[in-house]
Amino acid sequence: MSPAVRRSDSPGTRRRSRRWAAALGVGALVVTGGGLLAGPAQAMAAASVAVDFPTHCIPPAIAGIPPIDGTTSAQISVDNAAPKVGDTVTVTYTVVKPAASNPVDLALPADIMTPTGKVTVAGAQSADITVAGPKKNDPVPGKGEFPSFSMTGTFTVTAPGEITLSPGDYNIHTSYIMELDTPCTVTDPPAPVSQTVIATDGGGQVNERAIQLGAASGAAGDQVSVAGSKFTAGASVTLAGRAGDAQTGDTATATADGSGGFTGQLTVNDPATTGIVAYEGAAWDAAKGAGPQAYTVTGGGGETPDGSQKLTSTVKAGTLSMSQAGDSVELSAVDFGKGGASTGDLRTVTVKDFRGGPAGWSLTGKVTDFKGPAGAMIGASALGWSPACTTKAGSPSTCAAGSQGSVGSAGATLASTPNGAFTGGEFTVDAGLSLDVPAYAAAGTYSGVLTLTLT
Repeated sequence: MSPAVRRSDSPGTRRRSRRWAAALGVGALVVTGGGLLAGPAQAMAAASVAVDFPTHCIPPAIAGIPPIDGTTSAQISVDNAAPKVGDTVTVTYTVVKPAASNPVDLALPADIMTPTGKVTVAGAQSADITVAGPKKNDPVPGKGEFPSFSMTGTFTVTAPGEITLSPGDYNIHTSYIMELDTPCTVTDPPAPVSQTVIATDGGGQVNERAIQLGAASGAAGDQVSVAGSKFTAGASVTLAGRAGDAQTGDTATATADGSGGFTGQLTVNDPATTGIVAYEGAAWDAAKGAGPQAYTVTGGGGETPDGSQKLTSTVKAGTLSMSQAGDSVELSAVDFGKGGASTGDLRTVTVKDFRGGPAGWSLTGKVTDFKGPAGAMIGASALGWSPACTTKAGSPSTCAAGSQGSVGSAGATLASTPNGAFTGGEFTVDAGLSLDVPAYAAAGTYSGVLTLTLT
């Protein structure tokens, strides 16, 4: 019995010593020790509370400091705690106390830090909101604590009810002699709820178009991956940068597939960019678009000291893709009158996530009914699988296999990786297959189609 597998597709001198010490110090975060962690905040309409959560930070490799665990204090607030379905809500993620301090004796100058991050939405609807902050900070004294910072983003309310907002992963990008990043992830996600809003039914049609960015920041001239969902099937979609409410000259196009999804690349050159949108039609229309998702252009740091040379290298973001070792599987035969398990192995699927951004991925599958001779049929729910997933050494993400059980026509998850401040890697996905054949199924060959989708 053969189910066909079909693909559908993140110093010399003392003077030089000081300069290099400064270079090593910028963005090298030393995480402060944590105390008792606050418990989950009580969900209350219009309530915004500061919460503490354990954080795992990875300093820049040049700092020579291993990953360190500490505690972040943060607070989420909104501009509208009682929105209607269809409203756009602005979210502000404030890191009240970062899990970090300046590791060197040299003071760091003002306005060299650009923060980006994620806010986790749960309850009546679920999503990850991209948030970004301006390149603005007070000077940091030697061995002093890093200052508080805020990041903003938006989301569209798509369902009535209680919607909770929790702080997520964040990254501090520093531009001073070198461009350095320090990603900090929530150790045990999700973090406690900091803000709860109560949405009511607006009574109108809701625009469910949505986009997700492969990265929340990048240097001028970098490409950012933009993935969209629930657009009009086959529509031409414009990807565009935004500087506040105005569109920039940075645009690209993508075409939505049969399910309304797309993936495109937008080169962002304008340093004034604050967000990215995607829309159908000749111009931005909130009813036929999605976003803005927050995006910040980094780089252009302080002056290079005398006698120094600034070296720059670029790592280009790639794509999310999958391939499979074959497109057919021959399951074992069973005897008429006995039936039972007709077994085999899924052709190995290889997933390559070379986007280099904060987004994880999900590989799902669904199967048709198995059609046999003279109209005989075995239902799709009779096919079960036992997924397995292996992560290639050195990959930033770790994949998780889906649950053992029925695949069915509604589908099930084969494997996935979570969102994070820094994701990507290579993964191999396998599964044992078993079709439960009734004892007196008509003799002959039964075939179904198992479709895999990577998002």
